[in-house]
Amino acid sequence: MSRRRQQHGVLSVASHAKVVLLVLLPALAAASAERGTYELAGRILPGARASVSLYGATTPFSTSTLSDTGGRFRFRDLLPGAYTLAVFLPGQGEARRTIEVGPSLADSRGRVSVTVDLGDSDLISHQALARRHVAPARQLSVPDPARREFDQALKKLSRRDVSGAVAHLERAVHIAPQYAAAWNHLGTIAYQTRDYPRAESHFRKALERDPEAFEPLVNLGGVLLNLDKGKEALAYNRHAVLSRPNDALANSQLGLNYFTLGDLDRAVKHLTHAKRLDPSHFSHPQLTLAEIHLRRQNRPAAAAELEDFAQRHPDAPQAAKAREAAAKLRAEP
Repeated sequence: MSRRRQQHGVLSVASHAKVVLLVLLPALAAASAERGTYELAGRILPGARASVSLYGATTPFSTSTLSDTGGRFRFRDLLPGAYTLAVFLPGQGEARRTIEVGPSLADSRGRVSVTVDLGDSDLISHQALARRHVAPARQLSVPDPARREFDQALKKLSRRDVSGAVAHLERAVHIAPQYAAAWNHLGTIAYQTRDYPRAESHFRKALERDPEAFEPLVNLGGVLLNLDKGKEALAYNRHAVLSRPNDALANSQLGLNYFTLGDLDRAVKHLTHAKRLDPSHFSHPQLTLAEIHLRRQNRPAAAAELEDFAQRHPDAPQAAKAREAAAKLRAEP
């Protein structure tokens, strides 16, 4: 393979580097071949009642629930793969992190346990979230029928009925062409089903309707990389990081953007920051960092990144190759 794609939740970004080691490691996060479903059992620290949402990182899916007063929550019937877990605590903010669900991380009952310590998380502040939801007049003018179609689309996604979700979202934007969130969801689904030109079109429409929205901004930056438009993507990815400096997705994407343009120092800066923010991020910043270390002939550093990747993503299809490659690098003089 001469191209390595990385999934970013609602984004995927492409690297064109032909590196001897990692061209063997397809970075597209894929579901485990194991059959069956899993349960995610979580706890929020400190214990509190919070809104908890789960989004498919590489496939169209979303669902939400409320934790109990002790901060406990659960999601059942999950397919193996990578998910984004978002925890919103009123008055404090929102924390996001990547969650892996699969056989290596589950107990004998198929349950994956996770603890979200808000004290150790980089929260999107309550004030920033409030600014995010200060919608321009065109968004406030979205009529109730369009909003109902949007809500129905989310219900379809929770049942993995992608075509049904798309139908509802298309009706929503037909009723209200100014509905930026609906355009963004259409772009997300197009992206995750690898229809990148359609995704680009939808994300552009979302930004036209709401120029201040973060989601279509970072999404457009990612899909432009998939379409080999790295120079154009840089402006969007840079603006996304300036808008939200502690967003793991934005930093990982900007780092990979710099990598594709040959600016390795800036690539390392943002990829390392992304890894600090979310060490298991589904964009797999470790793989790009390993490529950079190999280019610089730093084999121990490359091996360390590959080992970290394999440890955090044991069910990824490329985990075994990463461990094997790391061992070979360690064995070299």
